Amino acid sequence: MSAEQRIHVIIADDQELVRAGFAMVIGSQPDMVVAGQARDGAEAVALAETLHPDVVLMDVRMPGMDGIEATRRISSLQHRFAASGAHTGLRQTHVIILTTFDLDEYVMAAINAGASGFLLKDTEPETLLNSIRTVFQGNAIIAPSATKRLIEKMMQGGLTGQGSPSADPAMAGEAPHQSVYTDPELDELTDREREVLIEIAHGLSNQEIADRLFISLPTVKTHVAHILSKINARDRVQAVVFAYENHLV
Repeated sequence: MSAEQRIHVIIADDQELVRAGFAMVIGSQPDMVVAGQARDGAEAVALAETLHPDVVLMDVRMPGMDGIEATRRISSLQHRFAASGAHTGLRQTHVIILTTFDLDEYVMAAINAGASGFLLKDTEPETLLNSIRTVFQGNAIIAPSATKRLIEKMMQGGLTGQGSPSADPAMAGEAPHQSVYTDPELDELTDREREVLIEIAHGLSNQEIADRLFISLPTVKTHVAHILSKINARDRVQAVVFAYENHLV
């Protein structure tokens, strides 16, 4: 496999030993290459703009520009490339947030900033490598320890789409009885696409959705692609957020 065919990864962390450790793990893989290293968010954005990596491993807490803001700017770069047509032929950059802090605010902030993944730094090397491959393929990954609590908080109304607590917890129980806003994109979905979206929000894989709805795997993949396009979601994580915000689950 040539260097051009491999998954190009940038590592952004303010600790040199951490960067060296990740670089050693990634560099040991025949299908991956470390394209660059950044000491802070600003360097990560600059490298992403010039190198167009496939994946950026992004620390959250860094001096100067933090990882969340850097992720937001990299996501904006991707949108600008796509809008101008300059993105054609270039690698699409995905960001995986890596942090020692398992906090719900970071998860939501990372998702809203455009991240495709959220993992803890104590993740097993094999899990990290598989996550890079998963995100590279256009899917998303969230640390298992964060997923259950994140969904529970969404169901309870404890987190909004902006990753902020509800303004008045005392009113949270009344919201479902009031007129509920839904995004206009929801009306673009067919009944079958809504069914598939609900199963995505329940955390089912494509194969599990196929088994549950008695349809073929290629059909599920087609539905997922149509759903992401119609609701303007970058990946399954954003689709899950969309489903919960629009009260499908």
